[in-house]
Amino acid sequence: MLSALTNSLKVKGLREKIFFILAMIAVYRIGAHIPVPGVDPSRLSELFQQGGLLGFLDMFSGGALRRFTIFAMSINPYITASIIMQLLTVVIPRLEELSKQGQEGKKVIAQYTRYATVVLALIQGFGITLWIKNLGAIANPTYFTLFTIIITLTAGTAFLMWLGEQITDKGIGNGISIIIFASVISRAPSAVIGIVRKLQVGAISIFNVFFFLIIAVVIVAAIIYIQQGERKIPVQYSKRVVGRKVYGGQSTHIPLKVNQAGVIPVIFASSVLLFPATIAKILPYGWAQSLADALSPGSALYTALYALLIIFFTYFYTAIQFNPREVADNIKQNGGFVPGRRPGRPTAEYLDRILTRITLAGAIFLAAVAVLPNFVMSITGIEVRFGGTALLIVIGVALQTMKEIETQLLQRHYQGFME
Repeated sequence: MLSALTNSLKVKGLREKIFFILAMIAVYRIGAHIPVPGVDPSRLSELFQQGGLLGFLDMFSGGALRRFTIFAMSINPYITASIIMQLLTVVIPRLEELSKQGQEGKKVIAQYTRYATVVLALIQGFGITLWIKNLGAIANPTYFTLFTIIITLTAGTAFLMWLGEQITDKGIGNGISIIIFASVISRAPSAVIGIVRKLQVGAISIFNVFFFLIIAVVIVAAIIYIQQGERKIPVQYSKRVVGRKVYGGQSTHIPLKVNQAGVIPVIFASSVLLFPATIAKILPYGWAQSLADALSPGSALYTALYALLIIFFTYFYTAIQFNPREVADNIKQNGGFVPGRRPGRPTAEYLDRILTRITLAGAIFLAAVAVLPNFVMSITGIEVRFGGTALLIVIGVALQTMKEIETQLLQRHYQGFME
């Protein structure tokens, strides 16, 4: 892997992309330390010591929410807007038609997503501003100050959305995922320091740490194994004679991944649960606070809903990414067939049946990994926010980025990261 990384730095175009990503991450981390004017974050620090919903939100913002900086809302409004647009694409014919128009249609949908992101950011920024006002964290709560805070938070989210798009266009991998990756990774050092301090004061034993590390290594290995797992469907192309030349006749396969959706279901499920919980946390009503507590990470209701949403979004996103009927038609038009299956509809039904089965295994695994660390932390007594959700995001984004780097390396006859 180190030699492959060295080779990637030798290629000018690839080196520029890697340095561009690092530069954008540096800009993001600098912005995560620029405070919002008029806010006293020291009054909010005690709330984040309790963990729960606020601690989980702080993990996705890379500590920006705790410090209440310009990136306090992180990229969450954009993720929520993307979920809404993808759901509307299924039910609104106009959007469905745009999604089938190729790159131009996707550009229009992307523009709608940007508009929706700004609207959601304004709503969320308004709610957060009222929340910190009620907590007395605003020194001079005039209308101008409140308006400035709302606009600053919204502008921070819009800038992160633009930053993610720039990484996608000029860098490697998905820009939004890389921003979330950087946010989660930035919390790892504080988690390690917290464990060391607990060891020093005797709050936990070295045995608990050792057991925790073993479980963590096993979980990481299992995530990589499932993420790389795939079912290969053989495809045979018949020979065709055109003039004096013979075309076709080769055998290939369709790789159906066990986890076709990657880490997207985890991010989507987190955002869907965080949105109503955040709104409820802001509202000054008893029932709203009870709802926020019930939907806080670690609660029984949150764990159950989180697992179900991960399974749902795994199937939903897989259905968007892979269309069995379209694949079957393409195979038929190119003179191919799956051995033992008739071309056309029987092939599509066969692919759909196989995909449904392996997706169920991938979805259950994702849900299990997302909630399992909560039980492990309760057994070992080690409470870190770098749990199952964070591991899935970090490993998923890292594997996807490494694959894209590998592809570009192989095009230049270098050995890639992964064999």
